[in-house]
Amino acid sequence: MAKTPTKTAAAKPAAVKKPAAPKKAAASAAPASGEAKAKFSKAIEEAKAGASALKTEAQAKAGEYRDQLSAKSGDWADEAKDLAVQAKSRAADLAKEGKSRTSDAIASLGKVVSENAGSIDEKLGTRYGDYARTAARSMQETAAKIESKELGELGDDAKEFVRKSPGLAVGIAAVAGFILARLFRGGSSDES
Repeated sequence: MAKTPTKTAAAKPAAVKKPAAPKKAAASAAPASGEAKAKFSKAIEEAKAGASALKTEAQAKAGEYRDQLSAKSGDWADEAKDLAVQAKSRAADLAKEGKSRTSDAIASLGKVVSENAGSIDEKLGTRYGDYARTAARSMQETAAKIESKELGELGDDAKEFVRKSPGLAVGIAAVAGFILARLFRGGSSDES
């Protein structure tokens, strides 16, 4: 049999021992990691508490701003209502004034036509003078009707007239626009 070599102490390589310090570091690392976890948990809790406090503060500020905005929007709504009432009142006054002026203008025009009917008789004949008198009477009656009616009634009458004869309404509007344009153009050229 073959001899098996025996191991001797000299032939054996020396076992390398780990330094003692790393064992102590590993042992001390465990308590340090527990301490780090505790600090981290504490920091998380503090962050949550801070976020909660910020949330509460933000909600309080938002509530204040909401109340301020609500009060201001209420004030603005009241101001808008007041302005609307004033505008409506002013528009009604202007419409009444316009109605009165229109009635006076038509009556004045009818009076002028009536006064000139005699000269129309002389120049063109009695037939045309009668037309002028009829037109003057019609203008004065129209002026009286306009003066006696309320604004709402006049608006309803105008709507009804436009529904019954839209072509005539467009023609009257075009003639009135032309006359107004001539009046304003004449007024602005006089100033120049």
